Amino acid sequence: MTEATTDPVRLPPGPAIPKSVAAAGFFTIRRRALTAIAARYGDSFTVDLPIFGNTTVVSDPALVKELFATGSDLVARASNLGTVLGPGSTFSLDGDEHRARRKLLVPPFHGKRMADYEAIVADEVARETADWPEGREFSTLEPMMRITLNAILRAVFGAQGAALEELRRLLPPMVPLASLMVVLPQALRKDLGPWSPWGRVARSRARYNEIIASLIAEARSDPGFDGRKDVLALLMSARYEDGSTIDDDHIADELLTLLAAGHETTATTLAWTVERLRRHPDLLSRLTAEVAAGGTELTQATIWEVQRTRPVVEAMFRVTKQRIRLGEWVFPEGHGVMPSIVLMHNSPRHFSEPQLFNPDRFVGGSPDSRTWIPFGGGIRRCIGAAFANMEMTVTLRELLREFELSTTSAPGERRRSRGIATAPRQGGRVVVYRRGQALPRAQASAVSLARS
Repeated sequence: MTEATTDPVRLPPGPAIPKSVAAAGFFTIRRRALTAIAARYGDSFTVDLPIFGNTTVVSDPALVKELFATGSDLVARASNLGTVLGPGSTFSLDGDEHRARRKLLVPPFHGKRMADYEAIVADEVARETADWPEGREFSTLEPMMRITLNAILRAVFGAQGAALEELRRLLPPMVPLASLMVVLPQALRKDLGPWSPWGRVARSRARYNEIIASLIAEARSDPGFDGRKDVLALLMSARYEDGSTIDDDHIADELLTLLAAGHETTATTLAWTVERLRRHPDLLSRLTAEVAAGGTELTQATIWEVQRTRPVVEAMFRVTKQRIRLGEWVFPEGHGVMPSIVLMHNSPRHFSEPQLFNPDRFVGGSPDSRTWIPFGGGIRRCIGAAFANMEMTVTLRELLREFELSTTSAPGERRRSRGIATAPRQGGRVVVYRRGQALPRAQASAVSLARS
């Protein structure tokens, strides 16, 4: 159990790499570098990383679980996102205040509520794919971004009409710019006018607040408010134990948090899903048959396996607030601890033949939450995990119902960092044909081979 301690500092050993070399490796071959170090030092090692400083990388499930369960009085999440998302965001809250807020956020995202949002996601898939070109390769990342953005705006924000259209225009440029700015020193986050980066963020955020205030006012005057199922209405109705409600400003912060945390990551996983399926014709054939039969088991297992092999967030980061003991190690105050999703998901101790893309490993059972952690874990586990999972499974189902995906023998797309998310370098390119038309010869051949 993690606890504060006065014991001498004891860190896992690691390579003595000059900081300049570590920086070059971190920004160019991060995955390979960490894998090579783990092969030499095991599932816990200490390195001096650019930006993060002296950091212990951990991939031991017991140690990661203990870290996730550690209270915010001992360990803090290292993130400046709260400065952009606002004081009412869960990224800004700690301790009792965080626990109380999280308790209110869980019911709107309970698994049983997801059925209420499925029709919205299916509708957005149909809208986005209506003009997809046939027989010509194109990137799916940006279309997936639009699907997830619109689904969140409708299901979570309760937006429609003019408000929906303005948020569609306002948020896509605002969120990534804000995410980029928060990693810069405070001195550079200044409003130097409407054309300065922070000035654009500040003005977009001010307009966002006005739109959410109008949506809240409309909801309060809605005679059918009690029957509404969007997350905005559910948060407005939520009550703390003392009977008080969430402040309107804090609701705006939480809605922006849900979009920032879930929009790009979910879309990127979907682009990776397309990229993987094109290179596995037998699986694609089986998935198509399952969807036609109304099944879901292999579809769900495929999403889980994409998240295992292509996690869009490759690590998390925590900073100790005082000297603590974690497992056999003792970390000083201000020390970085980085649970590595990549190392955990690719360990042969946790997954048989981890280098293979094999959704069948999850057919008939859910992933082990101790070793499969794309949504994090513990008190900071992603609150929208069930919503994201529903979005991905519904989107994949609708795509396979409507389109035949042409397979390819081309090498898999390499990874490219987009800041928060790691995306397919070419955007998850695809060639599609609408069902009801003849299969292209190459596709028919690939499917035939997969079935033989």
